Amino acid sequence: MKNIENQKEDSGISGHDEADITMDNDEEIENDSDGNLTPEEQLQQSITKADENWDKYLRAVAELENVRKRAVRDVEKARKYAIESFAKELLVVIDSFEMATNSEDIELKDLISGNKSTLQLLQSILEQFNVKTIDPHGEPFNAEYHEAMSMEVSEKLEPGTVITVYQKGYLLSDRLLRPARVVVSKE
Repeated sequence: MKNIENQKEDSGISGHDEADITMDNDEEIENDSDGNLTPEEQLQQSITKADENWDKYLRAVAELENVRKRAVRDVEKARKYAIESFAKELLVVIDSFEMATNSEDIELKDLISGNKSTLQLLQSILEQFNVKTIDPHGEPFNAEYHEAMSMEVSEKLEPGTVITVYQKGYLLSDRLLRPARVVVSKE
């Protein structure tokens, strides 16, 4: 018993764990001292315990494999259907364009008005999905968000200011989708 207590002190085991170890070790000592188990019975017990542990191991491996497969399926579904809600919102824009193209008696001012309304609808859908417009007219040039297409001399604006925006840029949740294509002023 002194040897067991020394092992417990060396391992840092105390409290409740100590009682469990002492009880387990006492049972082993009792079994060994009584001599109730023959070597064959001890071998059989060891084989049974090994079989139980092997079964637990196989079940754990199978469960881990199932979790891995489930995770792969979930990622694949997320990738495949990630834009589902975005696509549903865009259907409204498509419906609006279809109504405009199917109209036989349409005047130019009505077509322009309908296009403006459809553009506003599309922009609101983009904002709903964290797509922000970059329209840097009159702002200082920022190479991170703007692409300079050319430079022009300007007496009114400071050098490095955006004079004209050829094409607006877009951000998706602060990630650049497309830089704004601009003309920048120079001295």
